[in-house]
Amino acid sequence: MSSKQNGFPEGDNGTWSELSIPGLLLSNDAVRGVHEAIECEWDSVRRSACQTAAGRALWKQVIDDPLAELFAGETYLKSIYEKIRKDLVNNAREISGVIIAVRTLWFDSKLEAALRSFQGGGGEESQVVLLGAGMDARPYRLGCLRESAVFEVDFPEVLKTKAAILEAAVSSGDEHHRPTMKAKTLKRVAADLRDGDWLEKLKTSGFEPRKTTVWILEGILYYLSQSHAMNVLKVIAEKCDVANTVFLADFMNKQATALSSSTFNFYCDWPELLLPSLGFSEVKLSQIGDPDANFGLLKDPLSLLNKLRNLHRSVQIHPDDGTPCSRLYLLEASGSPKRS
Repeated sequence: MSSKQNGFPEGDNGTWSELSIPGLLLSNDAVRGVHEAIECEWDSVRRSACQTAAGRALWKQVIDDPLAELFAGETYLKSIYEKIRKDLVNNAREISGVIIAVRTLWFDSKLEAALRSFQGGGGEESQVVLLGAGMDARPYRLGCLRESAVFEVDFPEVLKTKAAILEAAVSSGDEHHRPTMKAKTLKRVAADLRDGDWLEKLKTSGFEPRKTTVWILEGILYYLSQSHAMNVLKVIAEKCDVANTVFLADFMNKQATALSSSTFNFYCDWPELLLPSLGFSEVKLSQIGDPDANFGLLKDPLSLLNKLRNLHRSVQIHPDDGTPCSRLYLLEASGSPKRS
């Protein structure tokens, strides 16, 4: 099975390019010190931001994110690189990191479509809120944000670390990794989504509840407890009563969270039923591998993700091998005052 068959993009010369770590910047004392602190002080939830960045960096043939390497750090770059290398050598039907790649591209495409629809309806300026932003670099890489006010919400230490890495990139003189703001404005909001004051902190930073907003919750809901996740969803759903709202998020089913009960908490087997009950409308669910969540990266019909799509969602144990049917759902929902 070639890399074309299993969906991993080839380099310009028809082969997979070797890992190229930006040694100048990652050996920078400031950046190295930041990543050493991450390894020593951050828990698994916070470190997952670096793992996601590493996945985006190593799928660079489809994701243009020069900052991802810096946000990931050498530890996670080398770890995921080695997994990808082994998968390619073994002709695996799915390559490590493909879920991160597809998920990233899905959120990018849905965000761009939402902003285009707002602007097409009269050029309305919009807001984009990244909840649990982690090491997301969308404000620096997506041109569709040029008319949008972007808000990144995350733990204070995560945002401080991110700012330190960006500062080192600016002062390095490395043009390839120099951050260039694409969004109209960007504000970082230090808040814990488990606390009841995160929305107030968002408002204090300039968020306007009555302005058209796209909410992005990528890779965050399942780290919250059931009650905290529901509170976040309800807060966002309430915004549908006062402003045009688009909600983009990923949900795990129960079988997926059971794979790491110490890390994952919130799950929902039927999120397309949950969201309308909260006040969202026009809810659409996709699974990794669906036509709008494929991007040519899941070509093998016998890959695990494609086989899961062919099983009814109520099936919990795969009949072929007895493994749990762990699913990741991608949800797009909307709401508006007139529809509410």
